[in-house]
Amino acid sequence: MIIEEASIKDISRQFQIDDDFIEARPHGSGHINDTYLGRYKTASGLKRFVHQRINHNVFKHPEELMENIERVTAFTRQRILESGGDPERETLNLVPTLDGKSFYKTAEGEYWRTYVFINDARTYEIVEDLRHVYSAARAFGNFQRLLDSLPGERLHETIPGFHHTRQRFEVFRRAVENDPANRAKSIRSEIDFYLKREAIASLVIDRLENGRLPERITHNDTKLNNVLIDDRTGDGICVIDLDTTMPGSALYDFGDLVRMGTATAAEDEVDLARVGVDLNMFNWLARGYLDATRDFLTAQEMDLLVFAGQLITFEQGIRFLSDYLNGDIYYKIHRPEHNLERTRTQLKMLQEMEAKQSEMEVIIRRYR
Repeated sequence: MIIEEASIKDISRQFQIDDDFIEARPHGSGHINDTYLGRYKTASGLKRFVHQRINHNVFKHPEELMENIERVTAFTRQRILESGGDPERETLNLVPTLDGKSFYKTAEGEYWRTYVFINDARTYEIVEDLRHVYSAARAFGNFQRLLDSLPGERLHETIPGFHHTRQRFEVFRRAVENDPANRAKSIRSEIDFYLKREAIASLVIDRLENGRLPERITHNDTKLNNVLIDDRTGDGICVIDLDTTMPGSALYDFGDLVRMGTATAAEDEVDLARVGVDLNMFNWLARGYLDATRDFLTAQEMDLLVFAGQLITFEQGIRFLSDYLNGDIYYKIHRPEHNLERTRTQLKMLQEMEAKQSEMEVIIRRYR
């Protein structure tokens, strides 16, 4: 739903912005929050701010979410300053409300936040330069490294159980057993493929629970278009979209980088012959990520980096398949078998990762 410009102007007046409002337009390609780019007139020229309405149907506790973001951005700003970097460009900067909060809550119960817009940088929906792949992966690794020493209490889980793959598998198993949409009998091969790989679901979560893997602060949405790339240098300067930043495993972030960054086709490609894993892309991702993280990742985390791609691809596959079995109640679909098509691309990707595991391990050893 597009919000009237006058409403955005009224919202902007609740934040510490002294400049004159010119206009606000929808901004970005996100599907969860409503995002607008506001332009303002100042004595020295044009200034821009990003205004965002938080989707509190997805994020059930917006105040906890904003507490996370406030802590994360303040700490990364401090770390960047200490290292001689530019905190105006290398981290998101929240604009406080008139009463000093990080968000504004309307009388209708809507939550808004405002960030300073970062100039001379952009995100890329389609890879135009492999250096951008390297830079984005390094930026996500650097994000983990910066937050490795965040003081204070554990961050809130903005989506509880988001990467709890064992719980995801139990949801899948129940969907198969209950078969509410009467679809299971026609897709036994897909169901059996995932049932035979049940052991995958527990490997990381068990190690987190018994302390064999460290819990870290992770981004949990490591799409390449969640990193701002500097227009001049081509470097990944700032990680954005921090709503899912919460406790997790470093493997989740790298695994999702691999799942999305190495895919040779769209997530819902119907021609499975086009679906595969690009080892050259994996090489650039691994190099960038490890250039930022090799000094603080444990040996066991590095040993599991290739498996991480398999884990997250497995997890996403059972999520799509569970939704298909349940009658398409979670993911938006544009055709009757859309979730099944998504499932099959993840299945093919996982097969490719298993077949290419040895080659991917060689690449990891090259950079670790």
